[in-house]
Amino acid sequence: MFSNDLKLFLIEKLKKGISNKYFSKMTDNLCGGLPPEICEQLNKEEQFIKVKLERRRYGKEVTVIEGISDSDVELKKIASELKSKLAAGGTVKNGRIEIQGDHREKVKDLLIKLGFPESNIMVIE
Repeated sequence: MFSNDLKLFLIEKLKKGISNKYFSKMTDNLCGGLPPEICEQLNKEEQFIKVKLERRRYGKEVTVIEGISDSDVELKKIASELKSKLAAGGTVKNGRIEIQGDHREKVKDLLIKLGFPESNIMVIE
């Protein structure tokens, strides 16, 4: 229904939170009447996810996952799934998931199992 350039433009506008009547009408039809499952898969394929390691105070390591642009509820579900599979603590802050410890490669494998394309997941060393 929309060209790739227009889809990227709309997604960027959504991320920035810009809303007006014309824009909201266009985003209502973003999936063009597709079933929710297909629309969800398309959204997963358009996301570019970065997995990186941050060092905190006292040498603590935290794996940070950025770029998953779902709602806050979905982020919490994904974070909960990752935390239980990795047996680690973590949280969702500022639209990103933080997991205690260095789990970069394991997180990538788990995200692939959750349906995110491998080509869109970048592990930063």
